[in-house]
Amino acid sequence: MGSRFTLILLLVAFLNALCFPLITLGLTHVSHMTFATLRAVLAGLVLGVVAIMLRRPIPTDFRSWIALAFIGLGATTSAYFGMFHAAEFVSPGLATVIANCQPLIAAALAFAFLSERLRPAQYVGLAIGFLGIVVVALPQLDIKQGFDGVIGPAFIVLAAAGLAVSNVLMKGVRNRIDPLVAMSAQLLLGAIPLAVMALALEQPFKIHLSSDFVFSLIVLALPGTALAYWLWFWVLDRVPLSQANAFTLLTPVFALLLGIGFFGEQFGPSLAFGLVLTAIGLVIVERYGGS
Repeated sequence: MGSRFTLILLLVAFLNALCFPLITLGLTHVSHMTFATLRAVLAGLVLGVVAIMLRRPIPTDFRSWIALAFIGLGATTSAYFGMFHAAEFVSPGLATVIANCQPLIAAALAFAFLSERLRPAQYVGLAIGFLGIVVVALPQLDIKQGFDGVIGPAFIVLAAAGLAVSNVLMKGVRNRIDPLVAMSAQLLLGAIPLAVMALALEQPFKIHLSSDFVFSLIVLALPGTALAYWLWFWVLDRVPLSQANAFTLLTPVFALLLGIGFFGEQFGPSLAFGLVLTAIGLVIVERYGGS
Protein backbone atom coordinates (compact mmCIF):
# COMPACT_ATOMS: atom_id res chain seq x y z
CA MET A 1 0.00 0.00 0.00
CA GLY A 2 1.37 3.41 -0.96
CA SER A 3 1.93 6.27 1.44
CA ARG A 4 -0.93 8.23 -0.16
CA PHE A 5 -3.44 5.51 0.75
CA THR A 6 -1.98 5.26 4.24
CA LEU A 7 -2.42 8.99 4.87
CA ILE A 8 -5.99 8.94 3.57
CA LEU A 9 -6.91 5.97 5.76
CA LEU A 10 -5.38 7.70 8.79
CA LEU A 11 -7.54 10.77 8.05
CA VAL A 12 -10.65 8.60 7.74
CA ALA A 13 -9.87 6.94 11.08
CA PHE A 14 -9.55 10.36 12.71
CA LEU A 15 -12.82 11.64 11.22
CA ASN A 16 -14.61 8.50 12.41
CA ALA A 17 -13.22 9.08 15.90
CA LEU A 18 -15.37 12.22 16.12
CA CYS A 19 -18.59 10.26 15.63
CA PHE A 20 -19.81 9.14 19.06
CA PRO A 21 -18.73 12.27 21.00
CA LEU A 22 -20.58 14.49 18.51
CA ILE A 23 -23.65 12.25 18.53
CA THR A 24 -23.75 12.46 22.32
CA LEU A 25 -23.40 16.25 22.14
CA GLY A 26 -26.18 16.65 19.59
CA LEU A 27 -28.68 14.30 21.22
CA THR A 28 -29.18 16.72 24.09
CA HIS A 29 -30.97 18.97 21.58
CA VAL A 30 -32.79 16.59 19.20
CA SER A 31 -34.31 13.09 19.15
CA HIS A 32 -32.39 10.06 17.89
CA MET A 33 -33.82 9.27 14.45
CA THR A 34 -34.38 12.92 13.61
CA PHE A 35 -30.69 13.63 14.22
CA ALA A 36 -29.69 10.55 12.21
CA THR A 37 -31.94 11.57 9.32
CA LEU A 38 -30.59 15.12 9.25
CA ARG A 39 -27.02 13.85 9.22
CA ALA A 40 -27.66 11.44 6.34
CA VAL A 41 -29.69 13.88 4.23
CA LEU A 42 -27.25 16.78 4.63
CA ALA A 43 -24.25 14.60 3.78
CA GLY A 44 -26.05 12.94 0.88
CA LEU A 45 -27.14 16.25 -0.64
CA VAL A 46 -23.64 17.73 -0.40
CA LEU A 47 -22.11 14.69 -2.07
CA GLY A 48 -24.84 14.77 -4.71
CA VAL A 49 -24.13 18.40 -5.56
CA VAL A 50 -20.42 17.67 -5.84
CA ALA A 51 -21.12 14.66 -8.08
CA ILE A 52 -23.27 16.79 -10.38
CA MET A 53 -20.68 19.58 -10.52
CA LEU A 54 -17.99 17.04 -11.43
CA ARG A 55 -20.29 15.47 -14.03
CA ARG A 56 -20.02 12.01 -12.53
CA PRO A 57 -22.10 9.36 -14.36
CA ILE A 58 -25.46 8.49 -12.81
CA PRO A 59 -26.44 4.80 -13.06
CA THR A 60 -29.53 4.13 -15.15
CA ASP A 61 -29.99 0.39 -14.67
CA PHE A 62 -32.36 -1.04 -12.07
CA ARG A 63 -29.76 -3.49 -10.76
CA SER A 64 -27.41 -0.70 -9.69
CA TRP A 65 -30.13 1.15 -7.79
CA ILE A 66 -31.18 -2.03 -5.99
CA ALA A 67 -27.55 -2.51 -4.93
CA LEU A 68 -27.37 1.11 -3.74
CA ALA A 69 -30.57 0.63 -1.75
CA PHE A 70 -29.10 -2.37 0.06
CA ILE A 71 -25.85 -0.49 0.68
CA GLY A 72 -27.91 2.35 2.14
CA LEU A 73 -29.80 -0.06 4.39
CA GLY A 74 -26.47 -1.23 5.78
CA ALA A 75 -24.26 1.85 5.88
CA THR A 76 -26.96 4.39 6.73
CA THR A 77 -30.19 2.86 8.04
CA SER A 78 -28.77 0.05 10.19
CA ALA A 79 -25.55 1.83 11.12
CA TYR A 80 -27.18 5.12 12.11
CA PHE A 81 -30.06 3.40 13.91
CA GLY A 82 -27.53 1.52 16.01
CA MET A 83 -25.15 4.43 16.58
CA PHE A 84 -27.70 7.03 17.60
CA HIS A 85 -29.59 4.69 19.95
CA ALA A 86 -26.42 3.25 21.49
CA ALA A 87 -25.40 6.72 22.66
CA GLU A 88 -28.26 6.56 25.17
CA PHE A 89 -26.91 3.43 26.87
CA VAL A 90 -23.16 3.23 26.25
CA SER A 91 -20.29 5.59 27.01
CA PRO A 92 -18.37 6.87 23.95
CA GLY A 93 -15.26 4.86 24.87
CA LEU A 94 -17.07 1.54 24.99
CA ALA A 95 -19.11 2.42 21.91
CA THR A 96 -15.96 3.05 19.90
CA VAL A 97 -14.43 -0.26 20.98
CA ILE A 98 -17.47 -2.38 20.14
CA ALA A 99 -17.99 -0.57 16.82
CA ASN A 100 -14.52 -1.64 15.80
CA CYS A 101 -15.51 -5.26 15.60
CA GLN A 102 -16.54 -4.13 12.10
CA PRO A 103 -13.14 -5.02 10.52
CA LEU A 104 -13.45 -8.58 11.83
CA ILE A 105 -16.99 -8.93 10.46
CA ALA A 106 -15.95 -7.41 7.13
CA ALA A 107 -12.91 -9.68 6.88
CA ALA A 108 -15.14 -12.73 7.33
CA LEU A 109 -17.63 -11.46 4.74
CA ALA A 110 -14.85 -10.57 2.29
CA PHE A 111 -13.45 -14.07 2.71
CA ALA A 112 -16.86 -15.65 2.06
CA PHE A 113 -18.17 -13.45 -0.77
CA LEU A 114 -15.26 -11.58 -2.37
CA SER A 115 -12.64 -14.33 -2.36
CA GLU A 116 -10.28 -12.05 -0.45
CA ARG A 117 -7.91 -14.40 1.32
CA LEU A 118 -5.95 -13.14 4.29
CA ARG A 119 -2.68 -14.75 5.20
CA PRO A 120 -2.49 -16.33 8.66
CA ALA A 121 -0.24 -13.50 9.84
CA GLN A 122 -2.91 -10.95 8.84
CA TYR A 123 -5.53 -12.67 10.99
CA VAL A 124 -3.06 -12.52 13.85
CA GLY A 125 -2.50 -8.82 13.12
CA LEU A 126 -6.23 -8.05 13.19
CA ALA A 127 -6.60 -9.91 16.48
CA ILE A 128 -3.63 -8.10 18.05
CA GLY A 129 -4.94 -4.73 16.88
CA PHE A 130 -8.40 -5.38 18.29
CA LEU A 131 -6.87 -6.56 21.55
CA GLY A 132 -4.99 -3.27 21.69
CA ILE A 133 -8.27 -1.38 21.37
CA VAL A 134 -9.76 -3.31 24.27
CA VAL A 135 -6.69 -2.67 26.44
CA VAL A 136 -6.82 1.06 25.63
CA ALA A 137 -10.50 1.53 26.39
CA LEU A 138 -11.03 -0.91 29.26
CA PRO A 139 -10.12 1.58 32.03
CA GLN A 140 -12.38 4.19 30.40
CA LEU A 141 -15.51 2.07 30.33
CA ASP A 142 -18.55 3.17 32.32
CA ILE A 143 -21.66 1.22 31.40
CA LYS A 144 -24.88 0.61 33.28
CA GLN A 145 -25.67 -2.90 34.44
CA GLY A 146 -28.62 -5.11 33.58
CA PHE A 147 -30.72 -4.53 30.48
CA ASP A 148 -28.86 -1.35 29.54
CA GLY A 149 -25.64 -3.30 29.54
CA VAL A 150 -27.03 -5.62 26.86
CA ILE A 151 -29.10 -3.35 24.63
CA GLY A 152 -26.40 -0.71 24.22
CA PRO A 153 -23.70 -3.05 22.89
CA ALA A 154 -26.37 -4.77 20.76
CA PHE A 155 -27.15 -1.47 19.05
CA ILE A 156 -23.46 -0.95 18.29
CA VAL A 157 -23.00 -4.47 16.93
CA LEU A 158 -25.98 -3.79 14.66
CA ALA A 159 -24.26 -0.63 13.42
CA ALA A 160 -20.96 -2.45 12.89
CA ALA A 161 -22.64 -5.29 11.01
CA GLY A 162 -24.47 -2.83 8.77
CA LEU A 163 -21.23 -1.07 7.90
CA ALA A 164 -19.44 -4.36 7.26
CA VAL A 165 -22.15 -5.60 4.90
CA SER A 166 -22.20 -2.29 3.03
CA ASN A 167 -18.41 -2.38 2.61
CA VAL A 168 -18.64 -5.81 0.99
CA LEU A 169 -21.55 -4.78 -1.24
CA MET A 170 -19.72 -1.63 -2.28
CA LYS A 171 -16.74 -3.67 -3.42
CA GLY A 172 -19.14 -5.64 -5.62
CA VAL A 173 -20.40 -2.56 -7.50
CA ARG A 174 -17.17 -0.56 -7.64
CA ASN A 175 -16.63 -1.26 -11.34
CA ARG A 176 -19.98 0.10 -12.49
CA ILE A 177 -20.96 2.89 -10.07
CA ASP A 178 -18.95 6.02 -9.35
CA PRO A 179 -18.01 6.11 -5.63
CA LEU A 180 -19.16 9.71 -5.19
CA VAL A 181 -22.55 8.97 -6.73
CA ALA A 182 -22.81 5.76 -4.73
CA MET A 183 -22.18 7.54 -1.44
CA SER A 184 -24.73 10.25 -2.15
CA ALA A 185 -27.35 7.76 -3.27
CA GLN A 186 -26.89 5.32 -0.40
CA LEU A 187 -27.07 8.11 2.18
CA LEU A 188 -30.29 9.52 0.72
CA LEU A 189 -31.87 6.10 0.19
CA GLY A 190 -30.81 4.93 3.64
CA ALA A 191 -32.26 8.11 5.15
CA ILE A 192 -35.78 7.22 3.99
CA PRO A 193 -36.41 4.50 6.62
CA LEU A 194 -34.81 6.73 9.25
CA ALA A 195 -37.17 9.57 8.33
CA VAL A 196 -40.18 7.24 8.47
CA MET A 197 -39.17 6.10 11.96
CA ALA A 198 -38.62 9.70 13.05
CA LEU A 199 -42.08 10.74 11.83
CA ALA A 200 -43.78 7.70 13.35
CA LEU A 201 -42.01 7.51 16.71
CA GLU A 202 -40.64 10.97 17.48
CA GLN A 203 -41.47 14.66 17.24
CA PRO A 204 -39.00 15.58 14.48
CA PHE A 205 -39.85 19.26 14.40
CA LYS A 206 -38.95 19.81 18.05
CA ILE A 207 -35.30 20.76 17.70
CA HIS A 208 -33.34 23.05 19.97
CA LEU A 209 -31.25 25.02 17.48
CA SER A 210 -28.34 25.71 19.80
CA SER A 211 -24.77 26.33 18.69
CA ASP A 212 -23.80 22.89 20.06
CA PHE A 213 -26.42 21.17 17.92
CA VAL A 214 -25.52 23.09 14.76
CA PHE A 215 -21.83 22.37 15.31
CA SER A 216 -22.36 18.66 15.93
CA LEU A 217 -24.65 18.28 12.91
CA ILE A 218 -22.36 20.12 10.48
CA VAL A 219 -19.20 18.33 11.60
CA LEU A 220 -20.94 14.94 11.59
CA ALA A 221 -22.54 15.46 8.19
CA LEU A 222 -19.71 17.12 6.25
CA PRO A 223 -16.20 16.05 7.31
CA GLY A 224 -17.47 13.24 9.54
CA THR A 225 -19.71 11.64 6.90
CA ALA A 226 -19.48 13.13 3.41
CA LEU A 227 -15.70 13.47 3.30
CA ALA A 228 -14.98 10.33 5.33
CA TYR A 229 -17.29 8.11 3.23
CA TRP A 230 -15.99 9.49 -0.06
CA LEU A 231 -12.38 8.93 0.91
CA TRP A 232 -13.14 5.50 2.36
CA PHE A 233 -14.85 4.07 -0.70
CA TRP A 234 -12.36 5.76 -3.02
CA VAL A 235 -9.63 3.83 -1.21
CA LEU A 236 -11.66 0.59 -1.28
CA ASP A 237 -11.59 0.79 -5.07
CA ARG A 238 -7.79 0.56 -4.92
CA VAL A 239 -6.93 -1.37 -1.74
CA PRO A 240 -8.12 -4.79 -0.47
CA LEU A 241 -10.98 -4.42 2.00
CA SER A 242 -9.34 -6.40 4.80
CA GLN A 243 -6.12 -4.40 4.48
CA ALA A 244 -7.93 -1.04 4.52
CA ASN A 245 -10.08 -2.15 7.45
CA ALA A 246 -6.98 -2.54 9.61
CA PHE A 247 -6.77 1.25 9.82
CA THR A 248 -10.19 1.45 11.47
CA LEU A 249 -8.49 -0.08 14.50
CA LEU A 250 -6.93 3.35 15.01
CA THR A 251 -10.30 5.10 15.37
CA PRO A 252 -10.75 4.47 19.13
CA VAL A 253 -7.10 5.33 19.70
CA PHE A 254 -7.64 8.72 18.05
CA ALA A 255 -10.81 9.17 20.10
CA LEU A 256 -8.94 8.63 23.36
CA LEU A 257 -6.07 10.88 22.28
CA LEU A 258 -8.63 13.62 21.58
CA GLY A 259 -9.98 13.03 25.07
CA ILE A 260 -6.52 13.54 26.54
CA GLY A 261 -5.97 16.72 24.57
CA PHE A 262 -9.37 18.35 25.06
CA PHE A 263 -11.11 16.66 27.98
CA GLY A 264 -8.31 16.07 30.46
CA GLU A 265 -8.14 12.27 30.24
CA GLN A 266 -4.98 10.73 31.68
CA PHE A 267 -2.28 8.89 29.72
CA GLY A 268 -1.67 5.71 31.73
CA PRO A 269 0.16 2.40 31.25
CA SER A 270 -2.86 0.68 29.74
CA LEU A 271 -3.19 3.39 27.10
CA ALA A 272 0.49 3.15 26.20
CA PHE A 273 0.34 -0.67 26.02
CA GLY A 274 -2.83 -0.58 23.94
CA LEU A 275 -1.32 1.91 21.51
CA VAL A 276 1.67 -0.38 21.03
CA LEU A 277 -0.54 -3.43 20.43
CA THR A 278 -2.67 -1.56 17.91
CA ALA A 279 0.40 -0.33 16.06
CA ILE A 280 1.84 -3.86 15.96
CA GLY A 281 -1.40 -5.27 14.59
CA LEU A 282 -1.57 -2.59 11.90
CA VAL A 283 2.04 -3.18 10.86
CA ILE A 284 1.46 -6.94 10.58
CA VAL A 285 -1.60 -6.53 8.36
CA GLU A 286 0.25 -3.97 6.24
CA ARG A 287 3.46 -5.99 6.02
CA TYR A 288 1.77 -9.18 4.85
CA GLY A 289 -0.91 -7.53 2.73
CA GLY A 290 -1.12 -7.71 -1.01
CA SER A 291 0.07 -4.96 -3.30
